[in-house]
Amino acid sequence: MIVTVRTTTGRENIVLEAIAARIKKQGISIKSLLHPEEFRGYIFIEGESQEIEAATKGIPHVRGVINKPVSLEQLEKFIIAEKREIKFEVGDVVEIVGDPFRGEKGKITRVDETKGELTVEFLEAAIPIPVTISVNSVRMYEKKKKE
Repeated sequence: MIVTVRTTTGRENIVLEAIAARIKKQGISIKSLLHPEEFRGYIFIEGESQEIEAATKGIPHVRGVINKPVSLEQLEKFIIAEKREIKFEVGDVVEIVGDPFRGEKGKITRVDETKGELTVEFLEAAIPIPVTISVNSVRMYEKKKKE
């Protein structure tokens, strides 16, 4: 059974680490833990009700367990990596849509197709610092001008 656990927004990864440590230390039989970045304030745990209760009880930032089962089909799009054709080129301008640089615009300086990553330099920065981010965290803002 997979259930949803409410957490303090922004503390999901801390909660996951605390639960994972407890599972390992106490030998609790939890099958999986998941925190899709799209779900702020929620994580998903797979296991039996008593085991989930034991794993989450007293953990800081846990706000409660929603004991309504979640199907694997509902979570599939967060688990299976999406195949995405990289259509970015060096010189293109992209807008960052993922944290922590959400809303920033940057010029692509390198494309790594095998890792699905881009290296960008922010346009608004006083000193250009290259940052490597996933292609899933950006959207096209402006294509490079063809000479």
